[in-house]
Amino acid sequence: MTKRELVLKVAAETGLIQQDVMSVLQKALDGIVAALAAGDTVEFRNFGVFETRTRKPRIGRNPRQPGREYKIPKRRVVKFKPGRVMRAQVSVVRPAPK
Repeated sequence: MTKRELVLKVAAETGLIQQDVMSVLQKALDGIVAALAAGDTVEFRNFGVFETRTRKPRIGRNPRQPGREYKIPKRRVVKFKPGRVMRAQVSVVRPAPK
């Protein structure tokens, strides 16, 4: 699902104007990114938790040049841990559509 598809779905279900839904969704996403960039944790009850972690520096290799090593510097990455309700709904195996 893309952001546009989500906006269309929310607009159809709520009766709000698509432009207003897009604006609110974009502001929410901007707020999440700003909080993560500041090192904060973002938690949505029953949905999940976004947090940043620091990866240690390490040595990497290019599969096309396995003999050559590259230094990968330490960096911050975003981790997501799904909440209980999301895990329960996603874990149910449904038959594939034909």
